[in-house]
Amino acid sequence: MAQYKAEQDDWLSIYLKYLLFVFNFFFWVGGAAVLALGVWTLVEKSGYLSVLASSTFAASTYILIFAGALVMVTGFLGFSAIIREDRSCLSTYFCLLLVIFLVELVAGVLAHMYYQRLSDELKQHLTGTLSENYGQPGAAAITTSVDRLQQDFKCCGSNSSADWQHSAYILSPEAEGRQVPDSCCKTVVVRCGQRAHPSNIYKVEGGCLTKLEQFLADHLLLMGAVGIGVACLQICGMLLTCCLRRRLQLRFY
Repeated sequence: MAQYKAEQDDWLSIYLKYLLFVFNFFFWVGGAAVLALGVWTLVEKSGYLSVLASSTFAASTYILIFAGALVMVTGFLGFSAIIREDRSCLSTYFCLLLVIFLVELVAGVLAHMYYQRLSDELKQHLTGTLSENYGQPGAAAITTSVDRLQQDFKCCGSNSSADWQHSAYILSPEAEGRQVPDSCCKTVVVRCGQRAHPSNIYKVEGGCLTKLEQFLADHLLLMGAVGIGVACLQICGMLLTCCLRRRLQLRFY
């Protein structure tokens, strides 16, 4: 009877090891996805960050990258701990899972807070940025961001191309008679902004405010969905790690 119970305990340990191994594989893949999403956001979309009033979106992205990298390192530790059946490694693995969970929780809270006030921030800040900062000395990053924004989203101005009529840049001699920046043009050539006709500039399609707001909202939702998915995996992993560590502890006593 005692031998049967010992064999049953061994089988339970094996099942737990396999389950934890499978979890750790998906957890590692999830970490790679989180890291890739964060790096993609930073590399491809960082050009829009200069037109935002706060750094919350950028902070959420950096936290996402940190969490993804930590997940991948933790995944390797998890594989080692499972194969070696090392209780101290399993304890470290559990602690790292908990740290990652808390990091992702912070990123999720930041993303949610920013999502709630995204529309108000853009309405207050984007129009002012276009009228006061675009094309001004020392604002090269903002100018580049606005130009890229208008070309990527095929838009002109905050709400419409008429917003540029009050721009310090358009009213200055540097504009050389432009009615809108050249980045408003459907086909960008030098001084194409002098002709503000719907056939030449993005006028009918509307302004950039709604399009940028929708883009950021969709991206925040994507970041939140990926974070929630990995967090759910972590809860399962922490439970499995506790069970396996407990089973190994009983085996040694």
